[in-house]
Amino acid sequence: MPVITLPDGSQRQYEGAVTPAAVAADIGPGLAKAALAARIGDQMIDLSRELTDDTDLALVTSKDADVLDLIRHDAAHVMAEAVLELYPETQVTIGPAIENGFYYDFHRDTAFSEEDLGAIEQRMHEIVDRDEAISREVWTRNEAVKFYEDNNEPFKVELVGAIPEDETVTFYRQGAFIDLCRGPHLPSTGRLGHAFKLMKVAGAYWRGDSNRPMLQRIYGTAFLNQKDLDAYLHMLEEAEKRDHRKLGRSLDFFHMQEEAAGSVFWHKKGWVLYREIEQYMRRRLDAAGYDEVKTPQLVDRSLWEASGHWDKFGDNMFTAASEDDRTLALKPMNCPGHVQIYRQGITSYRDLPLRMAEFGSCHRNEPSGALHGIMRVRAFTQDDAHIFCTEDQINSESVAFCNLLLDIYRDFGFTEVRVKFSDRPPVRAGDDATWDKAEAALRDATEAAGLDTTLNPGEGAFYGPKLEFVLRDAIGRDWQCGTLQVDFVLPERLDAEYVAEDGARHRPVMLHRAILGSMERWIGILIEQYAGKMPPWLAPVQCVVAPITDSANDYANEVAEAFKAAGFRVETDMRNEKIGYKVREHSVAKVPFIIAVGGREAENKTIALRRLGLDKQETLALSDALNTLSLEILPPDLAQAAE
Repeated sequence: MPVITLPDGSQRQYEGAVTPAAVAADIGPGLAKAALAARIGDQMIDLSRELTDDTDLALVTSKDADVLDLIRHDAAHVMAEAVLELYPETQVTIGPAIENGFYYDFHRDTAFSEEDLGAIEQRMHEIVDRDEAISREVWTRNEAVKFYEDNNEPFKVELVGAIPEDETVTFYRQGAFIDLCRGPHLPSTGRLGHAFKLMKVAGAYWRGDSNRPMLQRIYGTAFLNQKDLDAYLHMLEEAEKRDHRKLGRSLDFFHMQEEAAGSVFWHKKGWVLYREIEQYMRRRLDAAGYDEVKTPQLVDRSLWEASGHWDKFGDNMFTAASEDDRTLALKPMNCPGHVQIYRQGITSYRDLPLRMAEFGSCHRNEPSGALHGIMRVRAFTQDDAHIFCTEDQINSESVAFCNLLLDIYRDFGFTEVRVKFSDRPPVRAGDDATWDKAEAALRDATEAAGLDTTLNPGEGAFYGPKLEFVLRDAIGRDWQCGTLQVDFVLPERLDAEYVAEDGARHRPVMLHRAILGSMERWIGILIEQYAGKMPPWLAPVQCVVAPITDSANDYANEVAEAFKAAGFRVETDMRNEKIGYKVREHSVAKVPFIIAVGGREAENKTIALRRLGLDKQETLALSDALNTLSLEILPPDLAQAAE
């Protein structure tokens, strides 16, 4: 007689085995209709699973945060069923839910085309309309192997063989389709709904091994309702328009080429943007009490071995042999170098905290398939810093850093920021006691900073737990940029110490922190955030002066010189083209201020100002325009100081 305890603490007792579906129906018809699955502890189960023991049970509806994974997993199965109905010679392999959607890998002699997706998607809608019941079946390992061998499906035979001996082998059946799967699933295909879309076809090696067969991967996305699907598809359209790779080329910011894969060729305009961000960050760091340093690019492997990075990141380091038979590595990060600077001389507790910053040029041998414009590169510059402090200073330094980071994000236009707490990874340096202390210190610091965090289990750095700061951009995408890590390990490994007030030597705590993450990725994010239309203080060209007629050329040069003297990045456009053509061209180039001058403006010492994105034109005295626009091009920190 199982007793079912519900989340509100109420209990229901049953004479025999009961399913979550029956419990939902017992509570009421509304819940029976809304329930999609159930949860026992952290495990989600099917509504049809029999419960024979006393159980704490929660019914899962569309309001649950993780229900999208369930929907998307079902969509993958429905897609596989559709593929097999249309192309029965196909072999299905693996089909998981992923972030923002799902995919399924297929083996088929004839390649799928983009045109096939429409037919598959239409068949998926038909399967949903059939409302086929989805049932779970438990098989023996031998039954599963024989089934797949009889059907000539070697990929599935391999998957069955990889299931641990102590794990149940389960299948899910819907209509004529059956698949090896852990589950759970919806009660029927009809519960999936029609808010899904197939997105693209790509190649994928079996089990991610380039020595194994090439499969065809069909990607799709699914949501709870059409409104959410439409919003997501609209976001993708916006993302396509904002693609930093396309805008970077069209705005003449940078380019990439195969001869330097993963490295950026910065053009004049892009480098102006880069330097403006760097100068802003330097001012903020100077004001926050950081000392800027510079460490070597090539460092002997012995230092990386001592720090632990060689074992952890050695495969991703670029190395070179010197004439004295040393193995040198291009640094993939800056922290060991900063410890070397810290260790020069004797440090007293009076010197702490010591905040050491570097725009450090780093290199990592990222796989070619992972490279993505300037967002994922092999050569990048970190806005890196390390704070050496005592244990008593962790809280105050962490709070100061978090406040600085959030303020900088606001200056760049990002106001929505989430914080993830990443605890100890499976492979790590340091013992459990050290990790207990580091995690406790970081939790205390987040509370002191007033931050709400979500747990990101097992994703800490190999030497310490970390906070990950995730900002949301203008079209709703999330970007993980800043980090804060508490490290008791590296100072021990690299023999960093300070003289305490009692005269004894102690290890400092090392706070690893970054705000932008890398300059390259940050600029890519900014380009997409603003669709290339950078705020005036960041625009590589802030102002273009264009004469309406040749007779106004001298006055156009006079205006340009006045703006240049006021600190503007200004250009003139003296081409023999109509003013409308010039305005359109510089608008496409995302210039914030376009100034037209003709004979009347020259006579009256005025300008005709057009702001980017506005159709109307305003006439201003030159002196008034200089005063007004000079405030608009100030970086946020300088604008605040000028108030």
